[in-house]
Amino acid sequence: MEEFSDKTVPPCPFQKRYPSLLALDDGYYMTLAYNLAIDAWNKGEVPIGAVVEFEGEVVARAHNCVESTGDPTAHAEILALTSAARAIGDWRLSGATLYVTKEPCPMCSGAMVMSRISRVVYAVRDPKMGCLGGATDLNALPRSNHRVIVDAGVMEQECLELIQAFFSVRRQGGAAE
Repeated sequence: MEEFSDKTVPPCPFQKRYPSLLALDDGYYMTLAYNLAIDAWNKGEVPIGAVVEFEGEVVARAHNCVESTGDPTAHAEILALTSAARAIGDWRLSGATLYVTKEPCPMCSGAMVMSRISRVVYAVRDPKMGCLGGATDLNALPRSNHRVIVDAGVMEQECLELIQAFFSVRRQGGAAE
């Protein structure tokens, strides 16, 4: 299969959303992550977005950058956790919540446990590679000294449609549907 690059990606057909600042709830922060996923698509990246909230403020945001950086660790979650640690001034992200459009993979789930993040909210479950309840649950390791609170399914349908559309276009070699 041909490599997928920004040269073969049609513009994302999904529109960004503009959430109300009157309700800073899970839906608000997930909408911000969803918008970042659209940005990722438009840059030829798998459309995953992540936002870190700490004490009511967005302290970090990122989308996948694997293709553009050539870095297999440049997942939205890893980039957001790194940025949040810099913003907070501590690698321990206790009290922070990470919002991400798809269930984190083994690498990202491990980073969340290691960062001591308090909570993870994700939209789409991943039964193949998800490691916060999908394929397995790193959060359930019996000897782990930290547990992450996990909430799944926030904006699941919207994020699922976005991801499925992206991979449908990718399977067609970049041709718009």
